[in-house]
Amino acid sequence: MRFGIVVFPGTWSDTDCHHAVSGVLGQDAEYVWHQQDSLADYDCVILPGGFSYGDYLRPGAMARFSPVMEAVHRFAASGGLVIGICNGFQILCEAGLLPGALLRNNHLQYRCQWSHLRTERADTPFTSRCGQGQVLKVPVSHGEGNYYVDEPTLAQLEEQGRVLFRYCDPTGAITEAANPNGSVHNIAGIIGETGRVLGMMPHPERSCEAVLGSTDGNLIFQSIIDSCGAG
Repeated sequence: MRFGIVVFPGTWSDTDCHHAVSGVLGQDAEYVWHQQDSLADYDCVILPGGFSYGDYLRPGAMARFSPVMEAVHRFAASGGLVIGICNGFQILCEAGLLPGALLRNNHLQYRCQWSHLRTERADTPFTSRCGQGQVLKVPVSHGEGNYYVDEPTLAQLEEQGRVLFRYCDPTGAITEAANPNGSVHNIAGIIGETGRVLGMMPHPERSCEAVLGSTDGNLIFQSIIDSCGAG
């Protein structure tokens, strides 16, 4: 399969994502400059982490107006798989592809550390290689990762099973201490209404090789590959 990895001015996890899906998992991958207006050649689009446009105004606020985002909207509407990681999650929320917003971490600190994620569903294109309730070890690296959404929308996300990952302790317990940023309901990742757009703050591309301390991120990318029939 072929991944398209979107690059905005200020993106910096693009090369990590490219290495994970091509160097580690052996798939085709190509960088997509933010001025490109077509994504027809790709099976999955990745919006990587970084500081698009220097986080001016707020993270993702300017990137949402890049020409490529119109293409992302069309790609998602046609059933394409989209994963936004960290800044990519912020951009998806700003662009209206996912609900909510990523606010400043509640402790006002930038956190770059390991986190544990409980897999809430194993029946999605992003988690088919995971077990229900499986705990993944994936790092975070952000200053604005505090997911917030209004109460009615939060209730809808929970009722529809659209919370895909929650911060937890190594045993899978959902605790305040395991939450690195104050996200409501310990939310670390959500999917859109169709289940084919994922936004998550932790970085699976940084947990794709044993030398990095974890290979759990591969479960997410391999699930995507399987869903495209390339497994």
